[in-house]
Amino acid sequence: MPAALTLLAAATGASACGTTTVPGGGAQVQAVGAESQYADVISQVGGRYVNVTSVMSNPNTDPHEFEASAKVASRLSEAQLVVQNGLGYDGFMDKLENAVSPRGQYVVVAAQLVRPRPGTFDPHLWYQPGTMALVARAVARDLARLQPAHRAYFAARADAFVSSLAPLHQAVSAFAAGHPGTPVAVTEPVADFLLQSAGARVLTPASLQTAVMNGTDPSPQDVAFQDRLLSRHLVRALLYNEQVTDAVTSHFLAVARAARIPVVAVYETMPQPGYNYQSWMLAEVHALSRAVASGISTTRL
Repeated sequence: MPAALTLLAAATGASACGTTTVPGGGAQVQAVGAESQYADVISQVGGRYVNVTSVMSNPNTDPHEFEASAKVASRLSEAQLVVQNGLGYDGFMDKLENAVSPRGQYVVVAAQLVRPRPGTFDPHLWYQPGTMALVARAVARDLARLQPAHRAYFAARADAFVSSLAPLHQAVSAFAAGHPGTPVAVTEPVADFLLQSAGARVLTPASLQTAVMNGTDPSPQDVAFQDRLLSRHLVRALLYNEQVTDAVTSHFLAVARAARIPVVAVYETMPQPGYNYQSWMLAEVHALSRAVASGISTTRL
């Protein structure tokens, strides 16, 4: 079944459609983030001069089953700035933009900024620690094109966003230094970029990760391999996608718990409520640290 669509206004608290104004007059930039984490970056950089909505913002939604609606198309037709992931993760955005995007619309695609290696099977670019700094700079650039009078404001807020990532980078470096080469298992490649940055070794076969991510059955050989990783304590933690708990994921969680392997929930969109991008990523690094250092599971942020 298609996942439910949730359109939520971002921190500006403004209406999701139509022209909105800032205190003292002047129109806000109408912006759309394909995923809530990208909408959050737009909001942090644009501040009071943007009205942001997120297409996918429900942490209980499976992004791989998402189907866009006419309401999304309408919102995109009004947007002056759009930020999306690329790599096929939110391919519905390309189709809608080709159909409805107005002239003069700016589109920021994270994959075009990061330029991942050709053939990479992992589209979750926001878990790569450097991605969102590039996105923030690109958002500031395009907002300045739309509202040149506020160029300095956008640049300063982008600088502040990049600086605010320091605790995340420090936590990732601390984990890498304190737990070098930690072996872990995963159900999907949701947090693989973050794990690699933290010096962890993901032992789960890429073929199994891809199968679960795409909603297909992994091979019996891959399932048996993953079971051995867990039952024989060859890994220190199992990270799983909290937004997709199908029979395969449930099986691996059961095997991990029987073997007393701590499990860590990770998310494809920001948990609600109370998180921004920075606090979300930092919370997941802390959850990984608790799992490896103390054997403590985290099943919900």
